[in-house]
Amino acid sequence: MLIILSAVMLACSNSYIDKIKRGSDFNYKPGFPELRIASTAFIDTANTAHLLISGDIVYGSLIYSENDDFLEAEFSVIITVTKDGNSQELYVSESFQDTLRGDGEEVIYSQDVYKFEREYPITPGNYTTEVVLIDNNSRKRNTKSVATSVPAKDSTESAINNVSLLTKDSSIENADFKQATTYHLPSKYDSLKFQFQVINNSPNTAFNFNMRLLKFQNDSSIARPLNFRNYTPSSLPYAGIEYDEFDVLESSIRSFSQQGNVIIEYNFQDLPKGNYRLEVRSDNDSSNEIYKAIDFSIKNTNFPAVKTSYELAGPLYYIMDEKEHDKLMKIDDPQEMKNAIDRFWLSNIQNSVIAKSVVSMYYERVEEANKLFSNYKEGWKTDPGMVHILFGPPLQIDSFPDEMTWFYTYNRYDPEERFEFNLSKIRSKYFPFDNYLLDRSDVYFNPQLKQIQKWRSGAILRN
Repeated sequence: MLIILSAVMLACSNSYIDKIKRGSDFNYKPGFPELRIASTAFIDTANTAHLLISGDIVYGSLIYSENDDFLEAEFSVIITVTKDGNSQELYVSESFQDTLRGDGEEVIYSQDVYKFEREYPITPGNYTTEVVLIDNNSRKRNTKSVATSVPAKDSTESAINNVSLLTKDSSIENADFKQATTYHLPSKYDSLKFQFQVINNSPNTAFNFNMRLLKFQNDSSIARPLNFRNYTPSSLPYAGIEYDEFDVLESSIRSFSQQGNVIIEYNFQDLPKGNYRLEVRSDNDSSNEIYKAIDFSIKNTNFPAVKTSYELAGPLYYIMDEKEHDKLMKIDDPQEMKNAIDRFWLSNIQNSVIAKSVVSMYYERVEEANKLFSNYKEGWKTDPGMVHILFGPPLQIDSFPDEMTWFYTYNRYDPEERFEFNLSKIRSKYFPFDNYLLDRSDVYFNPQLKQIQKWRSGAILRN
């Protein structure tokens, strides 16, 4: 009986997990243009299916050239949509070009994004969308693909079409909602809209469904110093995120009595930082419960960039002592906090030109850590993020399914310049994150202290 019950529970768990949509990671590769995409299918009132493709291109990931008094970056985008199956039928093939322009060097480092959207009529089925971004100056390219399903229009079964997430920054006048392209959402997108399509194919039966917004318990702590104790398996930093521990922030029950389809929307404002799931469930048919969901995360205001005084202050934890950092984080006034950060750098380096270069390097690594290692929390807070910020990218990496080792010397046996990380859990559909934890050791005390002194003195530039 126990074996049968376990098998049934696992099957049910699988059926739910497979119906949870999750935005992609950044998949950042230094030196290459950054592209993020998403796609959603829907059926309009004329019973025609459409595919909506959204893309984000990061300004600072392109190569700029001077043109009169401006800096310009030219790029090309190629979009193909293929219907899955034996014939691999090509449904869409489109390309376009555009130019990004800036009147200062800020555009070179900007993490703001250029957004594009394309909509195509299609027929029911399963589709693969591939988008290629080409930087016309460097000729480097980035390719992303995503799968989308369109339900059959003549089906006799009722359905809920995939849930999509749209975001808007309300501080921008006349801003429109745009489809989110990643799991990680900066909190500057203070308005969220969730859309899904209810298709009622039962003429004499109302379609009832329940919506819930869940917030999961997750670790949000900053990585411990290299020489501290390892995390225990029972701790939250080791677990990372607890999908069995959540709060129900909102729940509602609605009914759709007409035959046909309708777009349902739910709006939320100013959700706090954390990891969420919006789920929709219908048990009209007791033998075939309908379930759809989307997972997402709210992170810092300008994530993955760091701009506000609070965003700039947090990562200084790695090169400040605990009392220094606690005092800094207790400052309430943003301008006062910014002044305190400036005083920290200048009082240690005592040369404004060198200090500016060191600050630029430090926060460039913080932003890289956010793109490379973010999971249920910001990448700079993770163990690999901490090592990347302090020591930079490694010379060599050994990777295995459940561990990786970073080498900062060609002597692979030097214990002070090799860092071994172990996965607390293997990435899977049940745990879709890489939670790498450093194997901490007392041997790291001296190299960590030396590296902190290099940052605080400005000697890091000589490395």
